[in-house]
Amino acid sequence: MEPLLNLNIVQGPLLFAFYAASLLAVLYLLVRSVVLPPALRPSKGGPVQRSLPKLPRPRAWLITVTVAVVGGAVIGAVTLYVCEKVLDVFGIPLDPDTRVWVVAAFAGVALALVNLWRSRWWRKTVAVVAVALFITTATLGINAGYGLNSTLGSLLNLNPVHHLALPKLSPALQQSSAAALWQNWTAPAGMPTVGRTGTVAIPADASGFPARDAYLYLPPAALVDNPPPLPVLVMMMGQPGGPEQSQLAVQELDAMAKQHQGLGPIVLTVDQLGSPYQNPLCVDSPKGNVGTYVTVDVVNYIHKNLNVAADRARWAVGGYSNGGECALSFGAKRPDLFGSILDISGELEPRDGSIANTVSKVFAGNQAAFDAEKPANILKAHKYKDELAIFTSGSLDRTYTPQAVKAQADAKAAGMNTLRFTGTGVGHRGDAVQYGVKAGLPLLYKRFGLSAP
Repeated sequence: MEPLLNLNIVQGPLLFAFYAASLLAVLYLLVRSVVLPPALRPSKGGPVQRSLPKLPRPRAWLITVTVAVVGGAVIGAVTLYVCEKVLDVFGIPLDPDTRVWVVAAFAGVALALVNLWRSRWWRKTVAVVAVALFITTATLGINAGYGLNSTLGSLLNLNPVHHLALPKLSPALQQSSAAALWQNWTAPAGMPTVGRTGTVAIPADASGFPARDAYLYLPPAALVDNPPPLPVLVMMMGQPGGPEQSQLAVQELDAMAKQHQGLGPIVLTVDQLGSPYQNPLCVDSPKGNVGTYVTVDVVNYIHKNLNVAADRARWAVGGYSNGGECALSFGAKRPDLFGSILDISGELEPRDGSIANTVSKVFAGNQAAFDAEKPANILKAHKYKDELAIFTSGSLDRTYTPQAVKAQADAKAAGMNTLRFTGTGVGHRGDAVQYGVKAGLPLLYKRFGLSAP
């Protein structure tokens, strides 16, 4: 089962196998013997042939499949419009290729359904299988486009559990200064060349929030016998999604560590959702005490289990999309915990679909409570003297780039030191995560004392 869950579904043979199978299914369902030249049609006669269903006439079949495909596509387009524009189910506009996949899936399903009419049993079987095939292929295509869930297990939220073995805790290290590690650290012989990643379970003692396992990245310097007190970056990913999507950043983390004698931040990507299909927002509410989970349970876990620096300037909170808004919110509320913020294509306010739905479902109809949780209002209520906030987004991201501009302006007005980066050709997908980490890490390295200022 584990090899199946670890299959790459963003690129590779599995993805292209589904594309090819769907194309063959479409061709089979489109072409019936009635539209073939007479020489290619099945021969008639005999008691078995006479007992088979009467096939539609060629003209009638062509009209039928045309109406089915067009009708299915229209239904798909209307469904998208209602979900996006009327109900605001996703909270953001979908990308064009996502819309194409949805419309194509509806058209394919409609094509399969009309093949159940006046057909032989084997065509009916293919049609039924094709329905599942078209839906699966569209799902895989959409996921590949966003590039966030790289494995089948990640997409299905069925990741194999292999808890990471943690290095021995050295409490005395947490009390020492992590300043200027780039000057006084020398990599010992035998230090691993790359970091180590895996899941860890964080007890929700204070919050009771049912979070999924977090993903932990330990840089090479954290894996030696006497590790230095390293900085820490608490990350959160988008919705739908989960902590495992932070694997997109591992290559850049390892590359940076290689350039700095194995030094790097310990990165703990936590689950602020509880499920890829829900969005409790990063507040304490009837949908879950996410705020307490991150600022109390997660922080306590780090102090009790990891060799990290105690200085708040060596602590950062970051996130992508939904997680980006959470990072800005937590960083704004708790500058005593987090000295830096990395907001990657973050949302501007806590939203679960429409504002009306958010206020009703999360804040029990209390508009004032919702307004109070907007990062802009949190920032206005504070003045910051030593807080670094980094905002990144993609040039192709027409929704979150303007929001990043506004968020940076709010943070700067509140006294934070802010920096803003826009990735050329980057959208609101896995490329946004990779770009945000690549843009933000060098700045965090300087802030953390891992590289020369």
